[in-house]
Amino acid sequence: MAKFLRESRIGKALTDKTIVYKYHVRTFWNTTRYEEDDKMIHSVLRKKDEKGKDIDVEIKFGVGDLRRVLDLKDYDNDPTIMSEHLAKGMWCRMGFTSHINGKMTKTSFSKAYRFLMHCVVHSLSHRKGAYDETTDYIMNIVTSLVVNKRYNISQVIF
Repeated sequence: MAKFLRESRIGKALTDKTIVYKYHVRTFWNTTRYEEDDKMIHSVLRKKDEKGKDIDVEIKFGVGDLRRVLDLKDYDNDPTIMSEHLAKGMWCRMGFTSHINGKMTKTSFSKAYRFLMHCVVHSLSHRKGAYDETTDYIMNIVTSLVVNKRYNISQVIF
């Protein structure tokens, strides 16, 4: 499973070791706004120039930037929703033992797939806790990886 993850299209997102400080993240999100007209996230951060003077720098990024930085190998025209029939069938083949329409937890899957979901939840999810529960969009990402179908992971993350 580790080899599969390293070679998958989310390999870089799983293994990137960029150091991010809480202060920088908090500062970024405090000044951030989403612009619908250009579909970009805009933020203004303060930094020091070469003379040591504080200057404001505008940062903007979109889905394409996320795709490029994480090297997700997806495209704008890839689907963002997997067919429910395909996803549920895949869960059964992955050893899912709970109710299909109930709460999805990692412990309901076979050991190898539990590890796959653990990696995806920790690296691509917005969760701050309850890492045992798996959301629909995470299950769509896992399904697309396992059946090797195109999926617009960048748009889902964005």
